[in-house]
Amino acid sequence: MIPPEPVFLDRDGVINENRSDYVRRVSQWKPFPGVFTAVSRLCAASHPVIVVTNQSGIGRGFFSGEDLFQIHSRMRALLEAEGGRFSGIYHCPHAPWDRCRCRKPETGMIEAARRDLVLSTGGWIAGDAATDIELGVRAGLKTVMVLTGRGVSQLEKIRNNNGPMPDFVVDDLAGAVELILSYSKV
Repeated sequence: MIPPEPVFLDRDGVINENRSDYVRRVSQWKPFPGVFTAVSRLCAASHPVIVVTNQSGIGRGFFSGEDLFQIHSRMRALLEAEGGRFSGIYHCPHAPWDRCRCRKPETGMIEAARRDLVLSTGGWIAGDAATDIELGVRAGLKTVMVLTGRGVSQLEKIRNNNGPMPDFVVDDLAGAVELILSYSKV
């Protein structure tokens, strides 16, 4: 049996609905049905679950760090109500033109989580964007593309641009959890 590996999750489009004008406050944050039940299964199997999310709306001035904190507090509370717990939530507040080390596909958030949480190398990432898959490749993770959020269009973009292909493609986060748990039993 493989020891539980860390599982990194993108937020918008994976845990909750994506919005073209950014999820700016708690009232706009809409989780997909069943996501917290699925994530709680990873927690019950002792996988550290870490959210890594680009939130350039802060750098662009669309919402504040406090707005983001309120969204993440709600997200944590819903997972805890299902018996799970996020090991960490990391976000990049920078705009794309800031050229920081934390904005996906750069590996800064993964590196910070590994350092802060004393995580092993390896693990998984589930995302709905080409940048999530590229981050996973750069960080040595097994990559899972979910087809919720922007997943369908982003998978097509990857194919058209000969980008790094995901290791696996699933319908949604529940499918990603099933996949990860099945590999953990090997």
